[in-house]
Amino acid sequence: MRRTSHTEAQRHGGDWGIVLAIRLLTRLAASWKFLFLFVVSWYAIRWDQRACANERPAVLVVVGAAGEKEFGEQFAKWAERWKVAAEKGNAEFAVIGLADEDGKTDRERLQERIGSWAASSSEVAWLVLIGHGTFDGKVARFSLRGPDFTPSELASWLKPVERQVAVIDCTSASGPFLNELSAKNRVVVTAARSGVEYNYARFGDHFSAAINDLQADLDKDDQTSLLEAFLLATSRVKEFYEGEGRLATEHALIDDNGDGLGTPADWFQGLRATKAAKDGAPLDGLRAGQIVLVRSAREQQLPPEIRVRRDELERELAELRQRKGKLAEDEYLSLLEPILVALAKLYEAAEAAR
Repeated sequence: MRRTSHTEAQRHGGDWGIVLAIRLLTRLAASWKFLFLFVVSWYAIRWDQRACANERPAVLVVVGAAGEKEFGEQFAKWAERWKVAAEKGNAEFAVIGLADEDGKTDRERLQERIGSWAASSSEVAWLVLIGHGTFDGKVARFSLRGPDFTPSELASWLKPVERQVAVIDCTSASGPFLNELSAKNRVVVTAARSGVEYNYARFGDHFSAAINDLQADLDKDDQTSLLEAFLLATSRVKEFYEGEGRLATEHALIDDNGDGLGTPADWFQGLRATKAAKDGAPLDGLRAGQIVLVRSAREQQLPPEIRVRRDELERELAELRQRKGKLAEDEYLSLLEPILVALAKLYEAAEAAR
């Protein structure tokens, strides 16, 4: 068996007694199950002691320049909904653009907040942009109080961030933000599919309501994922325009596979995308379907290490299923088996850790 280094022991809390116990159990265990369940149970016990303070989701809401009082009142209402959801999800919450008066610009405050996310974490950092966007035919901008920012500037601020990031841009003319911000380990949602959809966007209203609404729970797991909130919000935007007999001036997109293309809601059937881009790029929705701000009671019981590994395996499984038609049956089954076995072991261990 590989020796456990001092560094590894420190990473697991510095408990050499636990390390020695694991070594002994490795020699005594009659099967992988005994050791595996022991380690998982230990993680579950240690979770409250070491992870709660550092492993929390982060929700940062940026409210842009309102322009008119009516818009300002609406934007504040949406931001309040995000605050309520963050509190229910035990997430760190901060808002920029409503009452900050410390001599700094909102742009500077945003850069500082994003900079605090650079440390790695198993929890998602949410960046929610509420307000108005502009597009001059070449460059899109988010309208702040004071200096605005462009998609490329925001992308550069987010580049050092190692944790998963979900960017929800609820503004008009936000399409170019998706192209610039799309990246591995990131979900990007925009209210508009291009920069020329510059009319006032209602998507932010419906998304802020959907993120904490179990009516969006399509898979009936007692929680609403980012993908489910996107689908419900988009359907309600569509209902508004149809009910008013008006031509829709906003078409939301979601991207979570890093290809920068985005997928509209009408490409989904339930929680699965049923259409793909012409170039055969992977489908969007896998990662967004796993990201949840307000978790169910059952999900809250899972140690973060198990949750992260489960999500990795489920993405591998979904991606393999997408490739099934291009593989010989024997090859497909040979790739499928180890994923299913690993998932079965993880689920059994998770049940034992409850």
